[in-house]
Amino acid sequence: MKKMGKIVQKYIWEDRKRPIFGLPLSFTKYKLTEEKLLIETGVLSINQEEVRLYRIMDVSVKCKLIQRIFNVGTIHCCSADKSTPEFDIKDVKNPMQVKELISKNVEEERQRKRIGAREYMVSDYDDVDDDGHF
Repeated sequence: MKKMGKIVQKYIWEDRKRPIFGLPLSFTKYKLTEEKLLIETGVLSINQEEVRLYRIMDVSVKCKLIQRIFNVGTIHCCSADKSTPEFDIKDVKNPMQVKELISKNVEEERQRKRIGAREYMVSDYDDVDDDGHF
């Protein structure tokens, strides 16, 4: 739990990018809350990307042989977010467990907001006629 001013931010999961032998020797941080996934990069100037969980459409894991040896992997996410349609959570510990945690929280957030995945299926509104039919 981190305090930001008067706002208390509770993280479900957080980790750093682990590019060398599974060691957290990077300035890239990943944080998961109940509502969003945060990707923070940088040392002197910090860039923070935020993706709302209900916008994440697909989650997959990629593990090369060297990553499997050190129990790290990359989680690839496809989202309906305009600024970040696809992104990777690179070199994190226990990637399969983290993928399941993200998937579980995505579904919970969609249920909480009463949003279905099919609402993001139409990417081009040119296929919809004046009556709203495809």
